[in-house]
Amino acid sequence: MTSTGPAPAVPGPAVATQRRFRPELQGLRAVAVALVVVYHVWFNRVSGGVDVFFVITGFLLTGQLLRSTERAAVPVLRQWARTLGRLLPAALIVLLGTVVGGALVLPESRWLQAVREVVASSLFLQNWQLAADSVDYAAQNDVASVVQHFWSLSIQVQVMLAAPVLMVLVVAAARGAGASPRRYLTYLLGGVFAASLAFSVVLTAADQPFAYFHTATRLWEFAFGGLLALVIDRVRLSAWLRVRLGWTGLVGLVSCGLLLQVDAVFPGYAALWPTTCAALVLLAGDTGSRAGADRILASAPLRRLGDLSYSLYLWHWPLLVLALVWTRQEQLGLGAGLTVIAVALALSVVTERIVQLPKDPFRVAVAGLAVVLAVTASWQLVALSRTSTDAVLGSDLHPGASGGDVPEADLLPTPAGVTDDWVRVENWDCAPLARFDWNACRLPVAEEPQRRIVLVGDSHVQQFAGALVPIAERAGWQLITMVYGACPFSTVSEVYPDEQVCLDWNEAAAAEIADLQPDAVVTLASRDVRAGLTEQTPDGFVQRWQQLADLGIPVLAVRDNPRFDHSPADCIQQVGRGAVECGIARAEVYAPDPPYAVRTDVPENVTFLDIADAVCDDALCPAERGNVLVYMDDNHLTATYATSMAPLLEDRIRGSLGW
Repeated sequence: MTSTGPAPAVPGPAVATQRRFRPELQGLRAVAVALVVVYHVWFNRVSGGVDVFFVITGFLLTGQLLRSTERAAVPVLRQWARTLGRLLPAALIVLLGTVVGGALVLPESRWLQAVREVVASSLFLQNWQLAADSVDYAAQNDVASVVQHFWSLSIQVQVMLAAPVLMVLVVAAARGAGASPRRYLTYLLGGVFAASLAFSVVLTAADQPFAYFHTATRLWEFAFGGLLALVIDRVRLSAWLRVRLGWTGLVGLVSCGLLLQVDAVFPGYAALWPTTCAALVLLAGDTGSRAGADRILASAPLRRLGDLSYSLYLWHWPLLVLALVWTRQEQLGLGAGLTVIAVALALSVVTERIVQLPKDPFRVAVAGLAVVLAVTASWQLVALSRTSTDAVLGSDLHPGASGGDVPEADLLPTPAGVTDDWVRVENWDCAPLARFDWNACRLPVAEEPQRRIVLVGDSHVQQFAGALVPIAERAGWQLITMVYGACPFSTVSEVYPDEQVCLDWNEAAAAEIADLQPDAVVTLASRDVRAGLTEQTPDGFVQRWQQLADLGIPVLAVRDNPRFDHSPADCIQQVGRGAVECGIARAEVYAPDPPYAVRTDVPENVTFLDIADAVCDDALCPAERGNVLVYMDDNHLTATYATSMAPLLEDRIRGSLGW
């Protein structure tokens, strides 16, 4: 599940130098937040509403700051206090409630991720936390956390804190040149719009997940709203045209999330759709026509929902995530979804009333921040205390892959630490590839290695390093990993068709292997092992094997492990130890004959290692084996379990390679 949507813009006065109430703006907020909530709850999609709120924020903020320059100097400290005093109290109430709910409902495997993101959200840095996770392949498999939606609020606050400082510089530059601050502000916003939009388009094409959370890729949306604020009172449009602009904007906004896969293509040029729709609604303004969209937007129910939009946005996501965890469902039905929305609305009303009580909201907010961080720190201490155990892999109670019927004991890794139980090859000796900006990492060896083995492919090859490390250390082999997430070693991009970065990496890795001339290459023999017997050995795999055969390099091709539609570790914590439903029937994922066995074009340099018996028994691919958790998420083996496979596989690996 992806949590993307707006952090509603802070309520504020209408923009431009003339203060004017705009009732349709509150209705626009209401429509945007309603779309976000409905799309999240029932469609597991993103609506594009976040972009609307960024435009509204830029629209309101620009007018407010420009008016302040016409009265006196920009009050930076007062503006900061006002911003934080307005936003922090409600956010902290939600975060505190979320911490309590998360500690009670979330599986322990999700605690540390939640703690990390609550702290980032409290400091309005959640977007950067998620951006960092997007380039950490191990973290990319984190499920959507209970506070993931704070990413948009974080960007909004960063902009609102930077804007007064920039305004001071604009005013100083304009007055020094004897020019109008409005003119210089127009230049600034125009430059930000152009530069940020260009950067957004480029970065979205190169690394869309990272671009999605990057502050700089969103600045143009705020600038768009700001430029609109500077000109809107000077635009003269007929009532006929304004009616049509209003409806075009409203219909376009509602249809955006239905027609675009927002979370996969934003924020590049595609984000011009919802931002332009918002601008059209604001340009239409108060049409005075009974047929205008503004008549609906200015209605009392929508204006009230607009008032609640900020709190509703904050509450709906954690309630949704906790409900999904509690019910163990991928998506809520109509009744359950309506219940989540009703509870979110009720909590929004209560939150709104609470935050209106203090006379000095800024000081209350600072105190509240201290409370939230203290409670979160306590949760973290509890979580960390549950990541350690006295259990030892390989003992009679913890044989892992080689275990049969053993008495039940504490799990390895512990549920609280399972998501960090990853083969961290980045801690080896790493250096960039010669032809691609990515590292190859070598397992350190005390003396000249007896053999050099390259593991090449995606994360499913990286996880297999856990099984090879104990063997390599005993035999004096050096392991060299060349791994790139979601990019198996192939002549094509297998996961994301025609992804150029994957194609380039594969070519670079193949050239590096040719230069290195290792004693063997370990890579995948198959991929996409899922329910429905979808396992395949792609042509691109075989073509790479043939290239290695031409170089005289032996290949050990490893059969892939199953992928699940749930987290087996989470399932164990929710359902209980030994629950059959936490695993999957072997016959549903593994055919009796692997797909490579029926290919007639496999080069003679390739031998195969079938690990099906190491991750499954005759009937079931279980979630735990020998008191060891098999999976860290829904498709990657834990490093602990991979290590436990070494005794089972060592003789077969040596025999396959003739060593």
